[in-house]
Amino acid sequence: MFKKKNSEIDNLIVQTKKKEKIKKEKADFKWIIKIVIITFIISMVMAFISQTTIPNISLILGILITLIFIFLGIIFDIVGVAVTSSDEAVFHSMNSRKVKGANVAVKFKKNAPKVSSFCCDVIGDICGVVSGAAATAIASILVTKYNCNLLITGLVVTAVVSSLTIGGKAIGKSFAINKSDIILYEFAKFISNFYKG
Repeated sequence: MFKKKNSEIDNLIVQTKKKEKIKKEKADFKWIIKIVIITFIISMVMAFISQTTIPNISLILGILITLIFIFLGIIFDIVGVAVTSSDEAVFHSMNSRKVKGANVAVKFKKNAPKVSSFCCDVIGDICGVVSGAAATAIASILVTKYNCNLLITGLVVTAVVSSLTIGGKAIGKSFAINKSDIILYEFAKFISNFYKG
């Protein structure tokens, strides 16, 4: 009798897990479609802006745009890492005390893989593309105005942009892991001004 009941309970657990897995796969598929569409739209807008404005910019403005997008890529990479490595219990505790932004932090933490993917992959890659386009414009300006060697200038500018991006992200990752709760809270508090969770 007990064995039969245990068998029925085991079957119910297995069926429930299967249903949850199917629901999760459907949700993941919807998320993938949504993120592909969002990435496509943002990339098109950024590519249009970069292709219409960057070729006509000055050297100083080109350097400034490149640094801004490198910095943005690093910041969003830090947020993406912080979301995955932070402690959800901290934000539940803050949320129970009605601390501003804590509800948004809880929502981000519950959706950590999606938030991290959006911050690190979508925003990070778009920033990489735009900073790359700006770097090409910088190299072109240096070659045209200052008669620099095309190959060497292109290599040096690309190497500088790559090293700043990779070095910045490497420093940012260790900072994000060590200060993950603070970073996520501050980001969530900022986002809560526009989105209530």
